[in-house]
Parts: sequence; C-alpha cells; structure tokens
Amino acid sequence: MYDIVELNGKLVADLRLIAEEFKIPKTDKLLKKELIYKILDYQALNPSPETLQKEEFTEKKKRGRPVTKRKPDDRRPQERIIDKPVTPAAQENDSKSPMRPEQDNPIKPEPKKQQEYTSPVENKPKTEVPIPERTQQTSPEAVVKAPENKPTESAIAEKKPDSPVTSYPRKPSDNDASRHRKRERIERKPLPIVSTVTMSKEPEVTETVVRPEQPAVSRPIENREERKPYDKRPRFENDVRAPKPYVKSDSPNTREINQTQPKPQPQRAEFPFEFEGMVPAEGVLEIMPDGYGFLRSSDYNYLNSPDDIYVSQSQIKLFGLKTGDTVEGTVRPPKESEKYFPLIKVDHINGRLPEEVRDRVPFDFLTPLFPEEKFILTGHKQETISTRLMDMFAPIGKGQRGLIVSQPKTGKTVLLKEIANAIAANHPEVYLIILLIDERPEEVTDMARNVNAEVIASTFDEPAEKHVKIANLILEKAKRLTECGHDVVILLDSITRLARAYNTVSPASGKVLSGGVEANALQKPKRFFGAARQIEHGGSLTILATALIDTGSKMDEVIFEEFKGTGNMELQLDRKLSNKRIYPAIDIVASSTRREDLLMDKDMLQRIWVLRNHLADMNPVEAMEFLKDKIKFTKSNQEFLISMNS
Repeated sequence: MYDIVELNGKLVADLRLIAEEFKIPKTDKLLKKELIYKILDYQALNPSPETLQKEEFTEKKKRGRPVTKRKPDDRRPQERIIDKPVTPAAQENDSKSPMRPEQDNPIKPEPKKQQEYTSPVENKPKTEVPIPERTQQTSPEAVVKAPENKPTESAIAEKKPDSPVTSYPRKPSDNDASRHRKRERIERKPLPIVSTVTMSKEPEVTETVVRPEQPAVSRPIENREERKPYDKRPRFENDVRAPKPYVKSDSPNTREINQTQPKPQPQRAEFPFEFEGMVPAEGVLEIMPDGYGFLRSSDYNYLNSPDDIYVSQSQIKLFGLKTGDTVEGTVRPPKESEKYFPLIKVDHINGRLPEEVRDRVPFDFLTPLFPEEKFILTGHKQETISTRLMDMFAPIGKGQRGLIVSQPKTGKTVLLKEIANAIAANHPEVYLIILLIDERPEEVTDMARNVNAEVIASTFDEPAEKHVKIANLILEKAKRLTECGHDVVILLDSITRLARAYNTVSPASGKVLSGGVEANALQKPKRFFGAARQIEHGGSLTILATALIDTGSKMDEVIFEEFKGTGNMELQLDRKLSNKRIYPAIDIVASSTRREDLLMDKDMLQRIWVLRNHLADMNPVEAMEFLKDKIKFTKSNQEFLISMNS
C-alpha cells in the first residue's frame, strides 16, 4: 500500500508502472498529481487483506473503550487515541447500527493544552488508507469540532491534517448551545479543504465534496476522515488560495514531466548534412581591383548574377589565376555573414591540373605563326555549297584572323551559322564561341538553338558598357585557353558594332577622326581582333569577324578601313547576288586567304589557281552561277576539281 507522501517522492515513470500493476486504464496522458490520486483511489476501493484485518482489530479495540473526559495534563490516553483513529470500517458499522437517533450529539471539545500535547504525533507516517466508497453515504454520524482558542493559522494548518478526533454516538455531550456554535465554526473552516479537493479531476473525489445545500449536521465523520489522504498538505489547508501555491510548489515534479515529454525538434537538427565538397561548380574568373574575384556563369553571359562564386585573394595567388581562367571546383553554402558561395577546392583550371597551369607562359609572350592546319568545312551532314566554296577559295586554318566583309542583307549571319556547324561537326577538339554584339534578340535565340557552340550575346537594347564588358571577358577566356594549349574559335558578329561600343565608352581625348570616331577608341577592338594567332608548340586562337560596309554611315567606313589590312583572310559578300537571291552571295574573285599554300596540298592548289583564272573574266553573278551549276553534280571538292579536265 502506498500513501500520498511516498507517491509524491516517486517519478512519473514509476507512478505509471504502479498504475499498470493495478491495471488502471488510460494513464499515459495523466499528470503526476492525477496519477497519484488514481492510485490512491484504486487502493481505497480495493484494500488488501492485511489492511482489512488490521482495521477489524482496531475496530474491536476501540469499541471497548468509550470516550471519557480527561484532564488537560493527561497525555498518554490522548496519544493513544490519536495513534489509533477510527477507521472507515468502524464508521460503516456505526452508520448501520440502530443508534441513529443519537447522531446529533457531537463530542465535547477538548482543551487547547491537549492539542499541544498531540502535535508531535503528526510526524508519524500514517499507513492506514480509508475506503472512499463510503463517501457516497449521506447519513451523518458525528460532526468534527475545532478548538475555541486557536493560536495562529499556521499552527492550525500544521496540526489539523494528522490530529483526527474520534467520536461515538453512544456518548452525547451536555452543552447543546456550545455544540451548535462549534458546529457553525466547523462548517466554515473546512471550506478551503473543499476547494482544494475539487482541484483534482477525479469524479470519485468530487462526489465526496459536501454540497452547500446540505445542512452542517449532515456531514458525517466518515467524509472527514476519508478525505485525509488528499488533505496531507498542511501549508494550504486553511488558505483559500491554496491550489495556486500548491501547483507552484510542485516545480520539481513539473520538471520531471517536462523531461519525460521532450520538445519536438525538427528532423534536420537531429541529422545535419554537410554540403561542403559536394556541390561542383564552374565559371570564368573575373578579378576585381581589390584582388579577390568571382566565377561568372555563362548562363548570365558572364555578368553579375546570383550564381557568382567567390574566390579569395589567397587562392588567386596560390594557383596563379588570371582574369578569364575557367575554373572547376567545389563550393560550400554561404554562412550567415556571407553573400556568395565560396570556392573551397580547385580541381581543374582551363581543363588542366592546377600544377600544370601554374607555370604557363603568358599569352603576350607566346610566338605567333601563320596557320598551318586547315579546318575541314565539308563532309558533314549539314554540308552546304557555302562551306564547300569557302573550303576551296578562302580556306580557314587554326589561328586564322578572318574578316567577312558584307553589306546589309547579304546573309552573313546564316554563313556564320553554317561555318560554326561545320567546325563543330568536324573538329570536336575545338572550343567554339559565338559572340553576338548589338544583334537582334531573335537571331540570338536562333543561333543558340541551331548551333552546337557557346553563344554569348549582348543585344542592341543593352548599353555599350555591357557590350564592352562581355567582349573583354570572352577575349580573356580565349587567351587563357590558348595558353593551356587549346584550339579556340571565336565567331564575332560584328566587329563594326563592337568598335562603335568602344567608341561610346572611351573617354574624350580631343582627337576625333572623320565620322566621329575617337582616335584611341579603335585601339581596343584592334587588340581584340589581333589576338587571333597560331601559337608555336600548340594552341591557337581563330577569330572570324564580320565588318559592315555601305551602311550609309561614315563611321562604319572608317572602322572598316582601319581593319582592312589587319586580317590574313578576307571573304567578300556581294549585295548584287543577294538581290537576285543567289546564295551564298560570295564574291569569289575578291575573296582569298594569305599563305593558303600552307593549308592546301600543291595538286589541289594548282587546280584552284586554274579555276580562278577561268573565273577572273566573269562578274560575281556569272561566276557564282557557273560554280553552282558545276559543283552540284559532285559530292566533294576533290571530285569537282578532278572533273575539271574533262
């Protein structure tokens, strides 16, 4: 058997085990106080045989001893009465006895000194637990009376729980007037006890509470004694606000409940993931004036974007990085104080290992040579007459600096697309870049969808600063790839509009050429076009740029004159052919390549010279119609040149 003091000292888990032993249902969601009351109620409703035998023995003893008046200094009999109070079993027998007419006779109150003697007894643990099933009886037997002279409320609160007063209906008192006065006091004093008991949520306990409509005489002593296990809280009995401090005083138990019911935590906090080293990234490095840099994404045309990756100054110095380097590595997510994804590991630089790139020779110190290896523009699935004619009369080699001179509406954009498809199909080792400056947006979309190459564009609705920035970054990227031994091809459309953009952003120098061109504005586009070269011991940069003529602008004429002698290959497009819808609109006589003998074998070169002599007397329209009629019956240029003798 457990009492309330012993149960209060146990943990919630132990209480639930006890409740499971007693087979008390639905105890998983109960608090500690509710579990204690459930266990006490179960013990009261189901007493053990040992408890019943002890109660019967106590009942027999007490029936043979009537209560008599004693002097205040008589201590021993009083202690005996307090140690062995009347049990509910005895009260049950008394309530069933035929002596009911004497139930209104309470016991005469004892003196104050007697309570002082009995106060030390309350430290003894009480093992007898009353049976609450008798609480539903409404027949009263006796009324508990409090002493007249109470010293303090705290003293009464300490003495009241463990000082039961036994009464028997066979010994009525003499003073009826004092009895009624004491009954009224007792009727007022247990009110805080009633409020304390009603705090519990058990239906069995709430039935034992005395209702206000019942008279004071109808409250039996059984109810008073049966509430004792619930009232063993001496500090709060006589205080109306007792339930509130009682809850606060149970803070250790509250902590135990909080410990048994942990707060729900997000699943990610329990299983954190480490993304460092898991996310690969690639971009073109752009170094800021402060020394650090960012890896720009090609999805945003190498401009500022949310995909930028931060590269520290120490990493740039460690690996010898430059603007335009294509860096592959791993990144980690930014922390709270960071804006960008930082680069934590460098795997490759321009397709090479970092150890190989660290000792590279700068682009400006590499030895330029004439192109010696020819680009094959024929033999692929998308072969056209345009590429076959270019392959014969204006061959393109690795490191070529070619200029396509065209008037408006002569099909230069379509010609660039066919050249790009031929190079991409026949030379997969070449890194192909198509740079569209100041072009129409629909042409950019068409080029990106139909060409297997990297398309970088800045349309005509963008500012000139953006044109210049993109062109500079693409040029630096091509130089870095060439330094590492790669073959790069840039198809630029058009260099005239790029020169216009440089002229717009260049500061005023005071020296203006005809057409409004700044004297220093053309230096940077010349630097761009002049970067094309064949590098000794590997690597090449090929640039094919279009130049506009006959646009009605004096500035375009000046720009073309500045670039006219800089290239080593020139392809002329004629407006007369395009007006007659003869494509390709190539002026064969005016188109040629310098040092083409390095690109073609002697036999083929001799045959092409013979063909040129034959076409020299024709105008561009006649020459193109003649070639188209002859070349369409052959499958390759070699077959066409061999069939010339016949």
